[in-house]
Amino acid sequence: MRKLWLILAALAALTLSGCGYNEFQRLDEQVNASWSEVLNNYQRRADLIPNLVATVQGAADFEKSTLVELTNARAAVGQIRATPELVNDPEAFKRFEAAQARLGGALSRLLAVSEHYPQLTATRQFGELQAQLEGTENRITVARGRYIKAVQQYNVLVREFPTNLTAKMFGYRTKANFTVENEKALAAPPKVDFSRPAPAKN
Repeated sequence: MRKLWLILAALAALTLSGCGYNEFQRLDEQVNASWSEVLNNYQRRADLIPNLVATVQGAADFEKSTLVELTNARAAVGQIRATPELVNDPEAFKRFEAAQARLGGALSRLLAVSEHYPQLTATRQFGELQAQLEGTENRITVARGRYIKAVQQYNVLVREFPTNLTAKMFGYRTKANFTVENEKALAAPPKVDFSRPAPAKN
């Protein structure tokens, strides 16, 4: 009897391996790891913002509405619970994506306005934040690229035959990915070059 169970177990293992079950496990883990990297880098950007706001607030007559917009955008990002399960919920993923896009836009506007304050852009602290923001934006781009590739591989496995039968049997569904519109926005990350002189005032 025990021998029969061993044979059945071996056959089940071969069947699961042949139908893509193990590949689903591998790619699912790859998607989760890539998503964690994306979240880690978005969190790094969010953590830099309070220091940026504090530094900019020190500049006399700085545009307060720009600071408020950035602070509110960061708060909106913080309200979204970014868990590994988020990639399985297209609507929640869209909200996350929209909040990050809003934060990136607000950050970009703040940095553009900052160029009109040479006394601010000349400070050492602002220069350090510039370097950190540049590095973070690059990390975000790389992390998102890895996530997009991982999701693409996983989604192909879910949809193509015969692994789509395994997907249906075990409840695997396609995972959410970043949209084309968002990728276009990412192609022009927030400008953080503060070396240009401020325009002459009339």
